[in-house]
Amino acid sequence: MNNGTSIGKGRRVLFYVQHLLGIGHIVRASRVASALQSAGFDVTLVTGGTPVKGFPPAGMAHVQLPPVVASNSGFSSLSDATSGEPVDEAFQDHRTGLLLDLFHDLKPDVVITEAFPFGRRQMRFELLPLLDAIRSAEPKPLLLASVRDILQENRKSGRDDETIALMRDHFDGVLVHGDAGFVKLEETFRRASEFAGKIHYTGLVAPNTPTPSPDRFDVLVSAGGGAVGAGLIGAALEAERILNDGRSWCVITGPNLPAEDFDRISAEAGSRVTVIRFRPDFPSLLANAQISVSQAGYNTVCDLFRTTCRPVLIPFAAGGETEQTVRAEKLKALGLAQVVDEASLTGEALAEAIRRASGITGVQELPFSLDGAERSAEIVAGMLDGRG
Repeated sequence: MNNGTSIGKGRRVLFYVQHLLGIGHIVRASRVASALQSAGFDVTLVTGGTPVKGFPPAGMAHVQLPPVVASNSGFSSLSDATSGEPVDEAFQDHRTGLLLDLFHDLKPDVVITEAFPFGRRQMRFELLPLLDAIRSAEPKPLLLASVRDILQENRKSGRDDETIALMRDHFDGVLVHGDAGFVKLEETFRRASEFAGKIHYTGLVAPNTPTPSPDRFDVLVSAGGGAVGAGLIGAALEAERILNDGRSWCVITGPNLPAEDFDRISAEAGSRVTVIRFRPDFPSLLANAQISVSQAGYNTVCDLFRTTCRPVLIPFAAGGETEQTVRAEKLKALGLAQVVDEASLTGEALAEAIRRASGITGVQELPFSLDGAERSAEIVAGMLDGRG
């Protein structure tokens, strides 16, 4: 780790991140950006999604582009987050102009694009002009992609060709926020060998070890943002009744759960179940819990492995999503989690998984690194020094 040393030497970083549904992308990007800043880099984080409280953290330069959201479940269309109207050419031109003006004003030493070119193809209207500006700049800044360890599979034909061409023609490297000993990029991007020399594994981007909360619950159930978590929560309430073992439960529904669902869940919960919408100190609650029941998103798993809490994972798999299933099954194979498939989720299945999870040992004996944010800063500094 860099331990706060000034390996960045005041070099300027433009870090672009666009979240469209959940907050996982901006959380991970903010952690990496914070580590870069702690290492002495001058970081400007550019976001293009709806504002998320606490991200980026206070004290970091931040530019908010006019926000857009996904207008359909396939993420193929965009809407203006303010008006709700579909994004038109004038809106795109305005955002592109703001982004290019920032690039020219900032004159960064490093540009990092979160997900792109492996994802966020919807944003090509502004990112391709940015890549052209980077290529024409003198001196040319270092250009890096920042991606999670497991990519979405089942991509449409031709998209891999486009990604590889962009990596070849524009990018100096890709920061893969995972551990090659856990999962290699080529497992979910089959043609990664075609740019193998540009791949840099950072380790998982986990938060700092949390301070335990004064509130203590034996079983912690969380449904992410809550938009798709009603089935998980219903099974959890049924599992609590089946187990009936005296343990205290906390169900965090997520802020996006519809109000009628929240009211119904609160009415159905047993006397040992506390139902709340959101806890900003979620990692601190995990530090006290025996069992966690959750989906298998990147940041949730990183939070879990900073504690000794035993995971029961229900990977999100609707709409052809594959990322969480790959992660959950790999953790199960290592003996680090119990898994219940979304399609077979019932109260009884979840209760049995919780019984099995109670026997998990060695949760902190991990075969992968959790200091990916700090390692990312070291890699970026090393690449810049190598150039010079």
